[in-house]
Amino acid sequence: MDLKAKKISSETLFKLVFHILLWTIWIGLPFISADDDKSLVFAKAIIPATLTNIPLFLLNSEWLIPKVFERKGMATYLMSLLGMVVVFAILRSYVKELTFPPEMLHRHNDIFWAIVPALFTSGISTAYGFITLQLKQEQVRQLEKEERLKSELSFLRSQISPHFLFNVLNSIVYLIRSKSNQAESVTIKLSELMRYLLYESSDSQVPLQKEVEYMRNYVELQKIRFEEDVDIRLNIEGDLGSQLIEPMLLIPFVENAFKHGVGLVTLPVIDISLKSEHDTFFFTVMNKTTNDPAEDKDSASGIGLRNVQRRLELLYPEKHQLRIEQFNEWFKVELSLKTNN
Repeated sequence: MDLKAKKISSETLFKLVFHILLWTIWIGLPFISADDDKSLVFAKAIIPATLTNIPLFLLNSEWLIPKVFERKGMATYLMSLLGMVVVFAILRSYVKELTFPPEMLHRHNDIFWAIVPALFTSGISTAYGFITLQLKQEQVRQLEKEERLKSELSFLRSQISPHFLFNVLNSIVYLIRSKSNQAESVTIKLSELMRYLLYESSDSQVPLQKEVEYMRNYVELQKIRFEEDVDIRLNIEGDLGSQLIEPMLLIPFVENAFKHGVGLVTLPVIDISLKSEHDTFFFTVMNKTTNDPAEDKDSASGIGLRNVQRRLELLYPEKHQLRIEQFNEWFKVELSLKTNN
């Protein structure tokens, strides 16, 4: 709301400054060029007639162009503008008859001196009106684009949360059934995951440290679940506190590794590493895969990976590199991302 108000006030300020400069220069020119008493008298007498150009300018730029031209097209606009020029030319002549000294009327009240200023005013106001109209249309397009991006990101986030929560709850159910003595510690870790998921992931940016802590809790749950059956490695290096990222950006890669890197895989390994350097971090997730071609194909096509790829494209264009590859019995994801500090 504050940003929108700031944009509106800046636009109003621009218009105000433009009109002050335009009409100050227009009214002041006869005084600047006056070199004798007659010229000075003329400069004073022409002021009321010059002021009639202001409503002509405003009616054209603020009403005819945005209302008539936008709704009814160029032909109707030009006819309306021509009619307005005639009306204001007549008005200008009438005002000059009231304000000019009699000896000046025969020199400055012919049709030429009535029509030309009105046409000149119309030309300037038309250029000004179409430029401001184009700027407004561009602003509307940008706002619509931003709203579409926000809607798409909101939808992508709404997919991540239940998808991830479903997998976590499945793990919790297994742990409680098979390792009831660890139910308390498991429940505590789940509450930490839920707190982040429900409250902090709604923010547009979170500290990288919080995202990493969330990932640690998830990995710890998986270690409790799989014990020695899966070789789980987690390595974090560098200062994480000064970097901000989109929440729930890293966990889909980790979740995908656990989804496809255990089960039928022989001697499963999950290797996760993150290294932070200044405003960039490097994130790698590797997992061994099964020799089943159907399973390998599915491992790279889950909702989570497609989701996070799209979010990276929307939020970090030109600021990230994502490489997903499969070689021999390994599936590997590498992400380098320049964060917003």
